[in-house]
Amino acid sequence: MHPLIRNVLAVILGAVIGAAVNMGFIIVGPSIIPAPAGVDVTSMESISASIHLFAPKHFVFPFLAHALGTLVGAMVASLVAASHQRMFAYLIGCLFLVGGVVSAFIIPAPVWFLVLDLFGAYLPMAWLGEWLLRKFPKVKSLPA
Repeated sequence: MHPLIRNVLAVILGAVIGAAVNMGFIIVGPSIIPAPAGVDVTSMESISASIHLFAPKHFVFPFLAHALGTLVGAMVASLVAASHQRMFAYLIGCLFLVGGVVSAFIIPAPVWFLVLDLFGAYLPMAWLGEWLLRKFPKVKSLPA
């Protein structure tokens, strides 16, 4: 496969698979840690009106969704990329960071969570994903 096509595919697959992991945690989270009584987590209006009812435990799954979605997406992009694996891992981290910044303006959340999320869930997880692949070279990249 031509390296350019493979690199474009790396970004697409990293973003799609990372987003799927993210959504999986967002969907499963409320069944493990239920939202406060009367809050509909599928409605932005309900979340906005009830954000004062949320305790720190309610932010565990959103953080895990962002962090692990980025981690998996960065690892996939790094595995699929034909060259510059580190750059593609960070590119996925940056894409997810942009999504996090946008969601920080749209979805109300406490400042402590926004700081933790924006500084701990995106670029550090992209770095960790790329580092893990370097640390365990048997899974370095897919065959050409």
